[in-house]
Amino acid sequence: MFRGRKSKQHSRRRNAQIDTLIGKGTVLRGDIHFKDGLHIDGVVMGNVIAEDEGSMLTMSENGRIEGEVRVRCIVLNGEVQGDVHALEHIELAPQARVTGNVYYSLIEMAMGAEVNGNLVHQNEAAESEPEADTEGGEPIADKA
Repeated sequence: MFRGRKSKQHSRRRNAQIDTLIGKGTVLRGDIHFKDGLHIDGVVMGNVIAEDEGSMLTMSENGRIEGEVRVRCIVLNGEVQGDVHALEHIELAPQARVTGNVYYSLIEMAMGAEVNGNLVHQNEAAESEPEADTEGGEPIADKA
């Protein structure tokens, strides 16, 4: 009964075509906006943002991102220094290291994966932007 639904979602996630590869030994400085699939073996010093709803990011144990990540489906096995926004699904493999908050709808976390930040569950319909801290309707930072 449930098997058909799960395998349909699972196959949709796993069948994303990888169009772009950032190879081991490559360092990219600047933001990346991509469609479809991106695989990172190298280093990205900037934000990684998916422009398409069906986009997927995969990162090997050699990969590293120093910036914010906003992608629908993510499979991480490397290091991210920044917030991660997985709009649908995130899989943290055994060597995944995230220093920042992880915003997700569905999360899989293998033994050995590490998150140094908050895990924040988001509904798919909800915006992934955190609201500003307020006290009495005024931003806390504006008070003296």
